[in-house]
Amino acid sequence: MEEVINYIRKYNMIKPGEVIAVGCSGGRDSIALLHYLNSIKNELDCEVVAVTVDHGIRANSALDVDFVMQFCKENKIRAYKFKGESLKVAKEEKLTLEQAARKVRYGVFETLIKKGLADKIALAHHMYDQAETVLLNILRGSGLNGARGMEPVRDGIYIRPLLNTPREEIMAYLDENSLEYVEDETNKDNTYARNYIRNVVMPTIRKQFKSADRNIVKFAALCAKDDDYINKQTNIGTMIETKEMVKLPLTYFYQDEVIINRILMKVFKKFVDQDIESKHINMVREFALQAQNGNVISLPFKIKVCKEYDYVTIGKIVKRETADSYPFRSGKTKIEEYGIIRATSSKVRTEPKPHQHIVDAEKIPANACWRFRQEGDTFAPLGLNGSKKLKDYFIDKKIPQRMRDSIPVLAVENKILAVADIEIADELKVTDATKQFYKINYEKDLI
Repeated sequence: MEEVINYIRKYNMIKPGEVIAVGCSGGRDSIALLHYLNSIKNELDCEVVAVTVDHGIRANSALDVDFVMQFCKENKIRAYKFKGESLKVAKEEKLTLEQAARKVRYGVFETLIKKGLADKIALAHHMYDQAETVLLNILRGSGLNGARGMEPVRDGIYIRPLLNTPREEIMAYLDENSLEYVEDETNKDNTYARNYIRNVVMPTIRKQFKSADRNIVKFAALCAKDDDYINKQTNIGTMIETKEMVKLPLTYFYQDEVIINRILMKVFKKFVDQDIESKHINMVREFALQAQNGNVISLPFKIKVCKEYDYVTIGKIVKRETADSYPFRSGKTKIEEYGIIRATSSKVRTEPKPHQHIVDAEKIPANACWRFRQEGDTFAPLGLNGSKKLKDYFIDKKIPQRMRDSIPVLAVENKILAVADIEIADELKVTDATKQFYKINYEKDLI
């Protein structure tokens, strides 16, 4: 373990004055990391605390948490314990237990950071874990991004001080310091993909190739350098991004396959905490070039991809289900999942500003209301003689299909008088005879 502190300094993992929370399950690796960091905390000028999570998956998981808390008490280490509901998360979100436990665990870590209880989270992944991860990613069909394995520092928060340390050194450290630890019986369950790699595949490889782990890790480091270089060549300057989706110009997909693949990887990382498989990247690329406008495909993790005219939109898109309506009135109207529509009465005629309509107030029927589109809606936009289906109007205006259910319309039965922040009906137009005006301002929620 002598080289661990040099590895920490090489990647600037810990800065003076920081609070480092060690994710500790009570297993050998996390106990070794917790004890080691606590032993050099003065040298690094940091504080070391522990965080442990009872996932409730195993019958004796609570005992493991008790073991960690007792270890911390004996070593005078401040500790936080949490109860997670991994089984419930797995069922509700249709995840494997392994995926659910990871989601719960990282949710706990994020809570510590947000509450200011820690500056960094130290994870006990070591060299053999890295080799297993790289091999597992390759077998799952990953490209360079997966072949690079885990990062020594991720997002400036998660650090892995033992990532270049072989398991033998960790075991030797435990023996030298007479440190006890707990064994997780699920580590022997080879139905888990990682356990199969760890317990069956890697031991067989090591018999033939003695330096297999170290060489796989070296390979991962080379892949990381190549991947970083290629990523620097990607230009995403014209990408449109909001909280819920990303819009990529269709022209992106005519770039070299290597470049667009990297762009898609960056997009998916916005929505999921793990790598999308290469087959899904290929599917999106082919979809962008071949699909018709308005087509949609679904990917894992509740991601949808839409072809929208000159763009491909990627995100977690949920279809609106509310049928709420809001009577038209002077003042502020809060529209759920849209924002605020503010109508101000005036006797002075002015030119409309951005995100504003000016209409003849006397032409708005008393029963007009704001709602979202319905089957049978018709619209006669400003300057048009006669009406058309609202659906056809949206198509003419090139309004993406996924957005059409989220745009409020001012309606009387199936007649549309205004489409929020887009256009008013011809019958509401202001003329020289207009005496009373409504200035309608649209304030969409920030996303």
